[in-house]
Amino acid sequence: MRIIDFHSHVYPEAIAQKAAQSVRDFYGLGNDAMDGKVDTLLKLGRQAGITDYVILPVSLKPERTRHINQFILDQVAAHKEFIGFGTVHAAQQDLMEEVEFIVSSGLRGLKMHPDSQVFPIDDPRLFPVYDAFRGRGPVLVHMGDTRYNYSHPQRLRRILDLFPGLQVVAAHFGGYGMQETAFDFLKDTDCYFDVSSSLMFMQPGEAESYVNRYGAHRFLYGGDFPMWNPVEEMERFHRLDLTETQREQIFYKNAEHLLKL
Repeated sequence: MRIIDFHSHVYPEAIAQKAAQSVRDFYGLGNDAMDGKVDTLLKLGRQAGITDYVILPVSLKPERTRHINQFILDQVAAHKEFIGFGTVHAAQQDLMEEVEFIVSSGLRGLKMHPDSQVFPIDDPRLFPVYDAFRGRGPVLVHMGDTRYNYSHPQRLRRILDLFPGLQVVAAHFGGYGMQETAFDFLKDTDCYFDVSSSLMFMQPGEAESYVNRYGAHRFLYGGDFPMWNPVEEMERFHRLDLTETQREQIFYKNAEHLLKL
């Protein structure tokens, strides 16, 4: 079966370990980060049965955005398994120029991490970005963190209402640490969700409940490497009580539809 991991990160080899650890430090998860290298993702991904990866970058400094996007393009060119997304930063001066570069270069969507980038989802500076991406690729947004308000599901609901037709993937069941709040705001929208960085924190039956309540046609598989080991994340997913049809939807059918593969 084809398995598309819709939520993975990789870094240049020289800084991969440091970059991966900095992400774990952001969440207070200890000093045992995976190394964030391309070869490590591919090796462990093969063991997990993953066939394709959506690679998601995040620009923490406006002046580094083009460099990061070019790195993703280089990795996509070098690895047939990779599908690249781009990144923007709300504070960069050439924001719309970067959007056009992302689209014209062949990157398939946009990733934002409001909490680490320190701007809210519904920052008005991003409104032209959302408008430009309608019909041109999905926007995947890190969602939810009880320490901040930047990625609160209510902010995403505002964007979905303001920009009908924008395809959005709300990561982490729609809200890391606040999945039920996310359900209240997003249940009657048409956004997608991924299962990344969530399963290990959920009670038995909780993940299946959200899949059934939202509908499996709205979910995407994601392992969030290098936060977690792809093999272990796949084992967690396989333990869920889902039908074969639901697994096929989450593993690849929904991603193929969303990305027009």
